[in-house]
Amino acid sequence: MSGLSNGTWVLVADGEKALFLRNDLDAQDPDLNVLQQEEQDNPSDREQSANRPGRMHDTGVGQRSAMDDTDWHELAKERFADELAEILYQKAHKGAFEKLVIAAPPATLGELRDKMHKEVSSRVIAEIPKTFTNHPIDKIEQLIKAELENS
Repeated sequence: MSGLSNGTWVLVADGEKALFLRNDLDAQDPDLNVLQQEEQDNPSDREQSANRPGRMHDTGVGQRSAMDDTDWHELAKERFADELAEILYQKAHKGAFEKLVIAAPPATLGELRDKMHKEVSSRVIAEIPKTFTNHPIDKIEQLIKAELENS
């Protein structure tokens, strides 16, 4: 598992929380330390929606259809991916890391992948499509080590 070498950054994220970690030891005995933590205040969509979905007239006489309301909760998650991609770009541009491992749920991973600058994506050495944000750091170290050994 040469991937998690000394100095490798690990981003552990979901749609609302992110930990930027750096491995300060080696692949056999990872020691992840928090560099930065980001959190987004993202209440449920129900709490953010002010109105009932609108209605519009259809082509038929007397017909009306409901219109989808904006999913504010989902929109906030997409914006959070934008913010994370921007932070990674700024750090990569300054030479803060050479290698990056990203652990995030598949939807968040997809959003990040779409938003990442090529300067960041060229440094990604592994993507782990799982949610690790609710684990303590020592457990995250074990989970990431196991994932990278099995890939």
